[in-house]
Amino acid sequence: MLAAPPEADALRTRLVWLTVFRTVAVSLSLVAVAARLLLQPMEELSRVDTLSFVAIGLVYLFTLVYGLMLRGGRADRAAAVVQVVGDLLIASVLVFLTGVGDSPFTFLYLLTVIGASILLDGRGALIAAGASALAYATLLVAVKLQWLEPPLGVGELSRQRLLFLLGSNVLALFLIAALAGYLTRQLSATGGRLSEREADLKKLDHLQRQILACMPSGLITCDAAGRVTFVNRAASAILSLEPRLPPGLDVESLLPGALGADARLRRREIAVQTPSGMRTLGLSVTGLESGDGGGTLIVFQDLTELRRIEEDLKRADRLAALGTLAAQLAHEIRNPLAAMRGSAQLLVQDPSTDPSSAKLVEILLRESDRLSKLVEEFLRFARPPPPIKQEQELEVLVAETVEMLRVDPLAQQVEVEMALAPLRVPVDADQLRQVIINILRNAFQAAGKKGRVRVMLEAVGEEARLRIWDSAGSIPAADLTRIFEPFFSTREGGTGLGLSTAYSIVRAHGGNIRVSSSPQEGTEFLIQLPLQG
Repeated sequence: MLAAPPEADALRTRLVWLTVFRTVAVSLSLVAVAARLLLQPMEELSRVDTLSFVAIGLVYLFTLVYGLMLRGGRADRAAAVVQVVGDLLIASVLVFLTGVGDSPFTFLYLLTVIGASILLDGRGALIAAGASALAYATLLVAVKLQWLEPPLGVGELSRQRLLFLLGSNVLALFLIAALAGYLTRQLSATGGRLSEREADLKKLDHLQRQILACMPSGLITCDAAGRVTFVNRAASAILSLEPRLPPGLDVESLLPGALGADARLRRREIAVQTPSGMRTLGLSVTGLESGDGGGTLIVFQDLTELRRIEEDLKRADRLAALGTLAAQLAHEIRNPLAAMRGSAQLLVQDPSTDPSSAKLVEILLRESDRLSKLVEEFLRFARPPPPIKQEQELEVLVAETVEMLRVDPLAQQVEVEMALAPLRVPVDADQLRQVIINILRNAFQAAGKKGRVRVMLEAVGEEARLRIWDSAGSIPAADLTRIFEPFFSTREGGTGLGLSTAYSIVRAHGGNIRVSSSPQEGTEFLIQLPLQG
């Protein structure tokens, strides 16, 4: 169904209001007549009262019929003409019934002209004034010539009085028509300008809502008491909020410390715990001025991923520097160590060596072998060979590695779960197996007997994600940022090179490795590898 044009809607509104006005006016007249009858002694209705009730009933009937027309959708200019003609007939009947020249209802003609001005503009008002003047003049002449006789009689109607009544009423009708037409034009022009302004405001409001909805930054406003008044879509996504927030929610429950003592700093960062994890937010706080005491505007961005990337870059720089240092130290240690071991072997082969000295030489050989192995690990960390990538069925590689480690004493009585999606990924199988072994052995040792370890493999976007989780969650928060640093270990006897080497291998594959740990959620290592080489 096509929508009605604005002019039709405006005309319909005016018709409805005039119909309501007529109904109210007639109802008040009915109440006045009924009250007058109740205040008088009970007697048979006079002719005047009977005619009053008849006239009121006719007006009600006309209003009812006209209301049904409006309800049926007849709200055009023809309907407006019908209403004006109807009002003119009602006014003429009432004036005739109440004595024409002596009638107190001649003002109804003026109301008819005003109604025509509202419905049919200034030209319609002039036509209605002419029709009213003609109707009133016709009644006066007809009574003067005794063609009609009002039911209530009529006073003396001399020629001078006839001319006076005609002149004064006709002049009043046309003056009212001119004034009402002017006011109607002014109201129409003002209404048009208001409609244009309202349309502009609606467009601005729509544009504002679009801007707020499309902003990549989170935006929250609150009143002077700190109660949240608005949250945009980006803020809900960053903070993982429900679509509908409870009324009167305190902004501190969403952004703890946002309105603290340093709230007016130009830019600062806070850490916020959300349902999807800890988030680092960079925010700025601005005061809003309003009549109700003002409020606060908080604009923030999610810097979590940016800070992770910065930390990865810092770690890579540290690893590069330490790798260079480790390579130099390993080279300096390797040559004298080889000379020492060769000398010890000669001592062992000398038949003149006494048993006690031979025992000491065996200790020297064993420890030099251990030191040589440690130097090899340093060199492998410092100068890892470039990965030789080949398409591998990653789920098979992971499953074989897990099965191989099930016989490890550390894995005894540890419940192992696997959920591996089939994926073909270009990797160096030997190097990636070394990464999985390092992390899995740490997970088995952390979980302990009756603990749980879960290995999951899935594809997310353009990368493969391998998750190795244990139920212990025993890595302190302070150690999470250092866990991939070389020579850092919390395990007794550990060299601190296993996870560092794993990190270097994964980065050499163009991927990344992350860790999260808490006693409530356990520890999870996330290995991200590109699906395309």
